[in-house]
Order: sequence, then C-alpha cells, then structure tokens
Amino acid sequence: MYSILLVDDEPDLLAAWHHILTGEGYEVRRAANGAEALECIRQRVPDLVITDWMMPVMDGHELCRRIRLQPALAAVPILVHTSAPLPLKTGNGWDECLQKPAPMQLFLTTVGRLCAGRP
Repeated sequence: MYSILLVDDEPDLLAAWHHILTGEGYEVRRAANGAEALECIRQRVPDLVITDWMMPVMDGHELCRRIRLQPALAAVPILVHTSAPLPLKTGNGWDECLQKPAPMQLFLTTVGRLCAGRP
C-alpha cells in the first residue's frame, strides 16, 4: 500500500481527496500547510506528496524547495494540485502539476503513476 501526504489549506478539499484516495487503497495523511507537511514527513516519509501551491504559513513552492534540499527526500515525487498558474521552468521542484479542478480519473492516474515510480 502506497502512502500519500495531502497538503492543502482547504479542509473540505482535504476531506474529499482523503476519502477518495483511501477508497482507492492508499494510506493518506493530511497537513494544512507546508510547515505541517514537513513535520509529517519527519515522522514518516510518504511515497508521494500532493500539495497545493498557495497556502498560509508555508506555501507549496517553499515546501517543494525544502523537500528537494534534503538528500533523503530527493526521490519522493511531488504532485502540485493548484488553481494558481505556475511558471513552467526547469528545476521547479515538483514532478507533476495538475490545475484544479482536475478530472478525478486524471488525478488518480497521475497519483498511481507517481507512486509506482513511472515518469
């Protein structure tokens, strides 16, 4: 069973995706911002991080940056799921980006692919 860390400041969205992903057989933990996410990662490294981009306390950009700075976490895939436009540049710190609202099947396919380690 793959483990996923969901990071978003919208509680209803966290609850909905938690329900959907656990129903698909994933183990899911939740965090409301990047700082909470880093604490969750310190406790247990997930197979995938799914994060929003715009959040209070620590945003998705800073979360991605801090994850990528740690050699032990460099291989953890990151999926950005956001309504914010993102710059398309190399070295961005995430593996995939889906714009909200992403179609559920696309979201689940992307999650499965990233968990399995396929590009």
